[in-house]
Amino acid sequence: MVEPLLRVERVAKTYGEHVQTCALAGVDLVVEKGEFAALTGPSGSGKSTLLNVVGLLDRPTSGRILLAGNDTSGLDERGLTELRAHTLGFIFQFHYLLPAFTALENVMLPAWGYEGFPSRAMRAQAEESLRAVGLADRMHFKTTDLSGGQQQRVAIARALSRRPPLVLADEPTGNLDTESANGVFELMQKFNRDNGTTFLVVTHDERIATRCDRAIDLVDGHIRTDVRKGGMPRGLPQP
Repeated sequence: MVEPLLRVERVAKTYGEHVQTCALAGVDLVVEKGEFAALTGPSGSGKSTLLNVVGLLDRPTSGRILLAGNDTSGLDERGLTELRAHTLGFIFQFHYLLPAFTALENVMLPAWGYEGFPSRAMRAQAEESLRAVGLADRMHFKTTDLSGGQQQRVAIARALSRRPPLVLADEPTGNLDTESANGVFELMQKFNRDNGTTFLVVTHDERIATRCDRAIDLVDGHIRTDVRKGGMPRGLPQP
């Protein structure tokens, strides 16, 4: 039996000491390799919290996260950093590019920060990623000289530069016009289709969610529905 890429087991997350707020209430979730899944739900439902916990940016209050076969509950901060660097890519609504750096330098930054110094291999990998997102002619431009859609393409190239098996995207098209949003979404679908990269995408945009292979709806810290394309709930046999 092949182990899923991501397994979330009874994960809960609460904030506060005297007055506690429950962001996640015993979430169970399995994401297989190669899936393209949307995570939907109203504001405050726990979507970003779940993404942060899955992304090893925050620890759950209880429960377990198993990522690429690794039980993350037993890892120290060094171990979490190591696993995050080799397993995960992140795309956010606000791309968080450094304006003083070129597109190429921004794409190199995660590996640069992890290794501590730039290398030829790192540069070649970043150049390949920028070519893959259609920015071969913009890689030496400062990010402030790029359009919003181009900046988000740089963010995608940065997330994918180390070829992580799982990419977590938090409202990646939320700050873009319709045309740019469509282009960014199609680019992520291309990486999923061509390279088998797994995507878990938080979105409020129903048009984006319906184009994903799977829609997971989170309400009040619980998964309310989990439906694959075609309208079949996860786990039920196809007719």
